[in-house]
Amino acid sequence: MKAMILAGGLSTRLYPLTKQVPKPLVPIAGEPNAIHVMRYLRSFGIDEIAINVHYHADQIQAGLGDGSKFGVRLHYLHEPKLLGSAGAVKQMESFFAETFVVIGCDDLTDIGLDRLVTFHRQRHAVATIALVEADDVSQYGVVVVDEDGKIVEFQEKPAPGTERSHLVNTGVYVFEPAIFERIPAGEFYDFGKNVFPELQRDGGAFYGLAMPGAFWCDIGTPDEYRRATRDVLSGRVRLPGATRVRGVAPSARIAKSASIGGDVRIGERTALEDGVRVVGPTVIGDDVVVERDALLERSIVWDRARIGAGAHLIDAIVGADYAVAADARLCDAIVAGEEAGATRLP
Repeated sequence: MKAMILAGGLSTRLYPLTKQVPKPLVPIAGEPNAIHVMRYLRSFGIDEIAINVHYHADQIQAGLGDGSKFGVRLHYLHEPKLLGSAGAVKQMESFFAETFVVIGCDDLTDIGLDRLVTFHRQRHAVATIALVEADDVSQYGVVVVDEDGKIVEFQEKPAPGTERSHLVNTGVYVFEPAIFERIPAGEFYDFGKNVFPELQRDGGAFYGLAMPGAFWCDIGTPDEYRRATRDVLSGRVRLPGATRVRGVAPSARIAKSASIGGDVRIGERTALEDGVRVVGPTVIGDDVVVERDALLERSIVWDRARIGAGAHLIDAIVGADYAVAADARLCDAIVAGEEAGATRLP
């Protein structure tokens, strides 16, 4: 089988973090999420993968290469103009001759693709969506299925109390090449807004499979990004092929008076000076300097950042190459723009 990773979007929901770093390269436990997605696909035997790029395309290609480091072969689609999720897949029509998978670069999941594909084939489906159950579905696309799994209705972000289902669309899809007949060439076309409603309305072979117990998170918002990081650190979700999701890198320099507690990942060549306290769940990237007496609690710090002496960060996210001023107090903050008490390092 082959797959396509959708990676062309601007990821405005993660601004200002994604102004300099494209969404596929947003790190989860020290590695870009697109790498976790590739390894996830590879764990089910999928090693031929297409990926569309647009925003910061050169960064993505430099970061992911040809995929060989991760056991796959990447085929890049450079989109000078974005044509939507379905429009991007349409441009790779000649790449897919049989059943194939589509997944977003912001999906972090352990959904059993083997079970999903088997279900899809047993029902001779044209399209099948992986579904997970959520208590609060007000921020998701809700899917209603019949007793056989056929999709009978969609609700987009229903208000609490109006939802007709607690099954949400994960953005993990299985398709037959026949799906291309429903996607016009050269036009902006979206699976959620165009293809799926039309397929459901026409009574097509369109199914959804609930995946009880599966983990799924769309890391495209700060809250969900934090949740994904927390769940990886705690072991709630396993990342196939990841070398180290928590612990202290051998090359890190930790002062004797520094303290580390809880689920923590500290990257290569990172320095924690005297009196620093790190409280998990916290991820500190590579080449970071945390100056004396600083506190990092439930926070995410990207590569090459610098945290000033005495600064307190709680539920904060610090972008790559940013410095937090000494004695700054940041709670539930994102440091990656022109925030008070933060500067971008040269």
